[in-house]
Amino acid sequence: MELIFALVIGALTASGVYLLLRARTFPVVMGLTLLSYGVNLFLFASGRLSTGQQPIIGSTEIYADPLPQALVLTAIVIGFAMTAFVVVLSLRNLADNEDDHVDGCPPEHPADRAQEEEEPGK
Repeated sequence: MELIFALVIGALTASGVYLLLRARTFPVVMGLTLLSYGVNLFLFASGRLSTGQQPIIGSTEIYADPLPQALVLTAIVIGFAMTAFVVVLSLRNLADNEDDHVDGCPPEHPADRAQEEEEPGK
């Protein structure tokens, strides 16, 4: 089970970083979300993967650490708020610039450049 958990964390982190490097705003937002899911799973796994254990130290030999669960719960709430904020920023960028490119300057297409060369009067 630990191997599957590690592979899921790695896949979420890798796909999140890949989407962060895209040039459009929606993939960047999705990349941030996937990256935060990967970090949340990593924090959750740091509290040991055990089921049916008591969260109180000293009552049994094996216990479940409640601190990572509290950290993940807090991170989920903060991540949801930040995702909503980034979506509003991206919608504002789309409304102001009429383009969803991340840096505001869409790349020039070769067809556009060739059309400008044919029409020197413009």
